[in-house]
Amino acid sequence: MNAILRHEQLLQDTPTVSFELNGRTVSGGANETILQIARREGIAIPHLCYMDGLDTAGNCRACVVEIGGERVLAPSCCRHPSNGMKVTTDSARAVRAQKLVIELLQSDMPEAEYTRHNEVDRWAEQLALGKPRFAPRARAAADLSHPAIAVNLDACIQCTRCLRACRDEQVNDVIGLAYRGSGEKIVFDMDDAMGASTCVACGECVQACPTGALMPARDAALAVPDKMVDSVCPYCGVGCQLTYNVKDNKILYVEGRDGPANHKRLCVKGRYGFDYAHHPQRLTRPLIRRADAPKRVDMAMDPERVMEVFREATWEEALDLVGRQLTRIRDTHGGKSLAGFGSAKGSNEEAYLFQKLVRTGFGSNNVDHCTRLCHASSVAALLEGIGSGAVSNPVMDVTKAEVVIVIGANPTVNHPVAATWIKNAVKNGTKLIVADPRRSDLARLSHRTLQFKPDTDVALLNAMMHVIVHEGLVDEGFIASRTIGYEELRQNVDGYSPESMAPVCGIDAETIREVARLYASSKGSMILWGMGVSQHVHGTDNVRCLIALALMTGQIGRPGTGLHPLRGQNNVQGASDAGLIPMMFPDYQRVDNPAARQKFEALWGVPLDPQPGLTVVEVMNAITEGKVRGMYVMGENPAMSDPDASHAREAMAALDFLVVQDIFLTETAYLADVVLPASAFPEKTGTFTNTDRLVQLGRQAIDPPGDARQDLWIIQQIAMRIGLAWNTADVSEVFDEMRRSMPTIGGITWERLQREHAVTYPCTQEGDAGQAVVFTEQFPTASGKARFVPADIIPAAEKPDAEYPNVLITGRQLEHWHTGSMTRRATVLDAIEPDPVALIHPLDLAQIGVRAGELITLQSRRGKVSLYARADEGTPPGAVFVPFCYYEAAINKLTNPALDPFGKIPEFKYCAIRILPGGDAPEQGSYGGGQIMGAHAA
Repeated sequence: MNAILRHEQLLQDTPTVSFELNGRTVSGGANETILQIARREGIAIPHLCYMDGLDTAGNCRACVVEIGGERVLAPSCCRHPSNGMKVTTDSARAVRAQKLVIELLQSDMPEAEYTRHNEVDRWAEQLALGKPRFAPRARAAADLSHPAIAVNLDACIQCTRCLRACRDEQVNDVIGLAYRGSGEKIVFDMDDAMGASTCVACGECVQACPTGALMPARDAALAVPDKMVDSVCPYCGVGCQLTYNVKDNKILYVEGRDGPANHKRLCVKGRYGFDYAHHPQRLTRPLIRRADAPKRVDMAMDPERVMEVFREATWEEALDLVGRQLTRIRDTHGGKSLAGFGSAKGSNEEAYLFQKLVRTGFGSNNVDHCTRLCHASSVAALLEGIGSGAVSNPVMDVTKAEVVIVIGANPTVNHPVAATWIKNAVKNGTKLIVADPRRSDLARLSHRTLQFKPDTDVALLNAMMHVIVHEGLVDEGFIASRTIGYEELRQNVDGYSPESMAPVCGIDAETIREVARLYASSKGSMILWGMGVSQHVHGTDNVRCLIALALMTGQIGRPGTGLHPLRGQNNVQGASDAGLIPMMFPDYQRVDNPAARQKFEALWGVPLDPQPGLTVVEVMNAITEGKVRGMYVMGENPAMSDPDASHAREAMAALDFLVVQDIFLTETAYLADVVLPASAFPEKTGTFTNTDRLVQLGRQAIDPPGDARQDLWIIQQIAMRIGLAWNTADVSEVFDEMRRSMPTIGGITWERLQREHAVTYPCTQEGDAGQAVVFTEQFPTASGKARFVPADIIPAAEKPDAEYPNVLITGRQLEHWHTGSMTRRATVLDAIEPDPVALIHPLDLAQIGVRAGELITLQSRRGKVSLYARADEGTPPGAVFVPFCYYEAAINKLTNPALDPFGKIPEFKYCAIRILPGGDAPEQGSYGGGQIMGAHAA
């Protein structure tokens, strides 16, 4: 178990001891170390191998103190106090030993740039040591093979902080200590070069290293920042807190901060994916499409000739044009002829104002964002079943669970820091069940891995429920007091025995029975899922089954239990909460509910449309039908993210008017009539809600480049030009209006967020702590009870056949995020994963006569792409996995736009394709060329 969790657990019910420290009486927990208590008392003891958050090693001996009566020098990082003990940290004997250790280590420390701020020198200065008397050891050659991390083992003191960070905290198991005697050294895997190792570049080792032996592979890390700005990570939904180190309006490097979700941990994107904000392709002036420039849906535009298509404009001209065109379309064709796509990358305040603009300015509910493409089916099932679309328990609750099921998710890739807590829990005894058609990295730690056939989620989950019902493992009391509809579900699962479902889902009956028993009978079982569950035509049914599993066993409403859909983008939870969805006002108050509508009409001062609006895919269809004629897109890239991307591009090109607000000229912006240069994440202040329902404050660290403007300002300028009398001066005023309309965050004040940085909702009254675990006594439904909803097998909308015999699965990869517009312009991330790849089982590669690294072409009924083959034994035979972040191999050209009837989410995770050897090579290079779209678009 990692040190953070152990320390928190030991402090609970730990007896207090009283002892003498440097002549005065102090007290502390019996399970605290002398070093921890001394630091709390303001007494500095040299230490190098010790680091907050890591298990203690006690191997450097710089922290020795004298224990009275024992005549010993003890390492204070390992020694616990006892009642009456006398401890001296600054006795002549202790200080002499401390100095000798530091001097010996300092003698081996090279004078180099990378050791400029090392902890050995800092302690030497504090102990008033002069130059070391001892000869240095032989220098080691630097290893600069990794794009993110430089290895300088001549500065290594073998404190093993990097090893413990890698092994115990991140549980990546890359770093070891090898050889013996004077040859002992830190190694990566089997003493491989860092760049050739299995390192995932989370940077935990760099953050842990006290000397510069492990450093960011960039000169900026050696510079001294002018300021340090506390903020949050702009990528996935985990919501890691971090600190930007800034000099001359440029982010030098990023460090993890002790936030509730990450406790200083970061992943490769959070730590190294920041320099996109400084990329030369940033939009800095408004652009207006030239009258004679056609809209090229194939995107084959020469980046050097972009200004032949667009011309630069002033803000006044661009905004006036936007206002005129949107007003004209609205007044001529009605409010429903306009639509808006907001962003889950933006703040809560931006999402709130954007949906308010569409509803009050356009006059319809045609507003949506990327939650429609990731967890819409999860939200639909959760609202239907338990009355809330949010998670019941935070990710960290996996450390309190006896059994954890991770289904349809790959947290080590999509939510890497959350995955570390899962791995920590497993090392502490939690039984992990991984269920997914692909075998992920978590499988190496799992108690059981259920690699079921794609598209058979309901068969597997109903079989588990069959076991629980027929073996009497249901929680009768919970069912009777807190649920409705159980009898119908019980009858439904009668026909889904493990023996009958085993051939369907590919998991043997006895394994299904074992997993069902484990889940139902443990003191605490928790389910986490991702888009592998939700992105199907039966995604809502998949989640209905997960809800039923939790309800029938009473595994919800307590710490270490519950349901947690892992949110994909940094603010997809908050954007949904703020009403950036077509059927809900803020706080999930339905637009067709008269009481809710009257409430918002009173707040906003205008009549509101009583009919739910169109979803993302429905908007694209409505454009081709001539029903939607104008769009406002803020921070979304549907030309890449939508299914059947070619159809989406053709639809947007057919619009009478399209305005795009973004930081780069994305694939969607290529199709725009007006492009407005917006602010990147570190260039603005606002709140963001993570997957745990934690509302956190992101702070502005740098200024936008050129004439780019902050998104809130742009939204308000457009609002005023279409007839709305808005005059909100500060982001805090927007948040205050949100509080008045959203009861769940009513108790969270802007002042509190500035002070505490993060507050969990529901928090209805000022001063409330917030509820990390919900549904403890009742569910937020009309009856207070949760509802069972049975589900039957519904096949995918498109099955493999003789012409298209393979299955395509899409998703994200570790180094890149969403459509790649940010991460592919981040130097380190693009260096690690520069080219589009398809992950295919080695047997399938052999069958089509292709070797790993060679070109293949994937083709569906909607399109084709060419990219490089990568052998992956985790991908099942017959399937192909492709990340959707690559412009030059836009895999969503192939995906099926068929929708789940309830969540209206497309079936990204299943469509029929064929694999052909060879193809046209994707354009080489990266976005780093400084052109509008870079070499990939040439």
